[in-house]
Formats: sequence, structure tokens, C-alpha cells
Amino acid sequence: MEKVNQTFFLSHGSPTLSIDDTLEARQFFKSWTHKVLPQKPKSILVISAHWDTKFPSVNTVLRNNTIHDFYGFPDPMYKLKYEAPGAIELGKRVKELLMVEGGMKRVDEDTKRGLDHGAWVPLMLMYPEADIPICQLSVQSNQNGSYHYNMGKALASLKDEGVLIIGSGSATHNLRKLDFNITNGSSVPWALEFDHWIRDSLLQGRYGDVNEWEERAPNAKMAHPWPEHLYPLHVAMGAAGEDAKAEQIHSSWQLGTLSYSSYSFTSSP
Repeated sequence: MEKVNQTFFLSHGSPTLSIDDTLEARQFFKSWTHKVLPQKPKSILVISAHWDTKFPSVNTVLRNNTIHDFYGFPDPMYKLKYEAPGAIELGKRVKELLMVEGGMKRVDEDTKRGLDHGAWVPLMLMYPEADIPICQLSVQSNQNGSYHYNMGKALASLKDEGVLIIGSGSATHNLRKLDFNITNGSSVPWALEFDHWIRDSLLQGRYGDVNEWEERAPNAKMAHPWPEHLYPLHVAMGAAGEDAKAEQIHSSWQLGTLSYSSYSFTSSP
């Protein structure tokens, strides 16, 4: 079985990514197996910002249903389906690692939940065949960056088992500040400043600073009024390891304030 030596943080932006061909990010996700990761993983673990629970939870299902957890969007989006197989064994393995390696007292299993749009929208573009087993792991917005980094650290050995670990969130996420007058892919200054701080911190390997982003980053509260869309980044970072090398694999903007910045973390041998 081939090891996966990278983890990823993907900014999934707006649910319209599922149908809007004008979005640069859509082309990026569609080129995934050609340009980013030609290797086919055994299974995929997705940490999505759209599953936020008090205790860590994994979904253990035979087949993933498609959760349309967005409102007021065009009709065709609610007809999209991405019914990839579930990854029950992976879910149980994640639970075991979080408890044994991560010292967590409680990890729940959800035997009904499928994939939310933070998972299925990008995956539908990346792996359209929907033939790779997928398990989801929730974030805990009542915790902090370091907690999620340590969660990732506990899961690091999954890479050796052929598991692709993806954190799916958003580099910036303040939906009240979307600017519908900006349609040309440019960004507003406060959002760009935060986005660049995250980029520079990651590329310079300052993972400790990123764990403390709420205190250290410029415009942190403006970029993320709530933290759940950044926490998948911390899990991906932690799972790659302390000496991992970060690379920005995509950058684009939607409506001025929504960044699609995405990163790979390559583990040191």
C-alpha cells in the first residue's frame, strides 16, 4: 500500500463552486489528479468546517448521502449527488487514534450522517467517480487552534496507511462582508492582509503562530467572526508533522472577501 506523504487544506468557498464554471477555484479542483495528487489514495478523511460538534465525531456509514446544507441557492444545486462509499474502518481507526494518541476521553460515531457541502462540493470536482471511501471528522468550535493541531498530530500515522487527510474550510470567512459589486476576482485590503499573513506564516513554517492566529494575525476577527472555517487548517498542519513543508497550491477570490487559498503540507522523510 502506497503511503500518502502530504496533507491538504482546501478553501471550499461558496457552494456555487458546484456549478459556476467562471470560478477559478473550480478549475483548480477539477485539475486535482493531473496537477496536484496523481496518486489514488486508499481512503479519504475530510475535516469539514460544516460539521461542528461539542465532542469529536466521525461518520461511520456504508454509503455517504449528500447533505445540501445551504439555503437560497439555484435549484440545480439541490439535485447534485455525490454518494461515495463510507469508510467505517477508517472512522473507527480515527476514533482509536484520537483516544489513544490524542488522549481524548470521548469520540462519537454518527451512523447516519453523510457528506456536507464542505466535503462533497470539492470532492465532486476532484474525484468525480465517487469511488474512494470517505469518512468525515467534525471540528469543535468551542476549542482553539492548538487543540485542532494536536488532533491532527494524533492522526499523522494514517498517512502511512494510504489515507488522504484533507481539511476543508476557508482561508477567510465573513459572509456578512461579501461585496457583490466586486466580480473581477479582486480582494478588499483587510481580507488580503489576513490571507497573506496566513500564507507567509505557513510558508515560513511558523505553525505555532498559526495555532495562535486569533492573537497574532491582522484582522483575525474580521476574517473569521467564528473560527470553524480555519480549524480544518490546523488539523491538516498537525497531521503533516512539525517539520512539514507548506506550499500554496491555489489562490483566488470571490466577492472581494472570500479567499480560496489552499495549501499542501509535505511531511519530512
